[in-house]
Amino acid sequence: MFNQAHKTGSVLTFGELLLRLCPDADGNWLSTNKLPFHVGGAELNVATALALWEVPSKYFTALPDNGISDQLLSYVANLGIDVSAVHKGGSRLGLFYLTQGKDMKHDAVIYDRAGSSFAELKTGVVDWDNVLNGVSWFHFSAICPALSQTTADLCEEALKAASAKGITISIDLNYRAKLWQYNKVPYEVMPALAKYCDLIMGNVWSAEKLLGIPVMPDIHESGQRSIYLKEALSSSQEIMSRYPKCKAVANTFRFDDGKGIEYYTALYTDGQLHSSAVYDANHVVDKVGSGDCYMAGLVYGFYNRFSPSEIVDFATAAAFDKLFIEGDATTSTVEKIKSSIKPNF
Repeated sequence: MFNQAHKTGSVLTFGELLLRLCPDADGNWLSTNKLPFHVGGAELNVATALALWEVPSKYFTALPDNGISDQLLSYVANLGIDVSAVHKGGSRLGLFYLTQGKDMKHDAVIYDRAGSSFAELKTGVVDWDNVLNGVSWFHFSAICPALSQTTADLCEEALKAASAKGITISIDLNYRAKLWQYNKVPYEVMPALAKYCDLIMGNVWSAEKLLGIPVMPDIHESGQRSIYLKEALSSSQEIMSRYPKCKAVANTFRFDDGKGIEYYTALYTDGQLHSSAVYDANHVVDKVGSGDCYMAGLVYGFYNRFSPSEIVDFATAAAFDKLFIEGDATTSTVEKIKSSIKPNF
């Protein structure tokens, strides 16, 4: 288990603030002149949940120095998130388009992030000693190094600084194939960053894509929870073998066969695999941000010294609950989430 003695500081999330623009599938937004949007970004979604759950949250991103950025930072600060570390510079805000009702792995997502303030922020610019002041936990996702070599280098610079201060580090192995466009395959980049991490979250397929951890061939054909969990155990053990600093590995399983959603997760730590109950639903509201909410649930549980089984139960319930909330981040309280935890027999 993590050394909990220093879990009294802030959780700093590191990543790009994005606007999600949401055209409808039929193109009615063109005639109505209305294009719904949400403020998000994977790491901001984590910070939003943690702030709501009364964990001290701090956010690092880069934004252009203009009035829109000021409005966005005011909005984020009103969520209870410390924005004092945000870097001002560059020329534009990152955007992405996602057709309503779709998820981030679907062809419906279109990124417009090239040349953004965050994507172009170089090493040697940020005073990490100042940014990391009072921080006990640093979180980022694999989306950041997917943007460019410049951003991958920035990630490594931040991780080295956090590691030198003894800060707990976590990563979400978000795999976004459309973002890896700078002539590097993920496995050439990600292991150098994963070695700094105490907690690694993702699934067996993202671990294969990003870290080169092999997955049993034809595993999808089984459809059996027991086989998926066995693969999660094997993948987790291999991750820990390759990255000795890692103390916990979490895997999520979300299946959508067109007839509804099935969702469950597993957490491997201290030599044991802890799995959640199975959650299912016939209809969901918004798939975006569910994984971010799960990540926030893990951080919340470890930060508050929950047992491993309590951590996986809380994080799973939080992530499943997010599927029924419109927008990028959860709005559910700790009490509501705890009341929705399913018994795990």
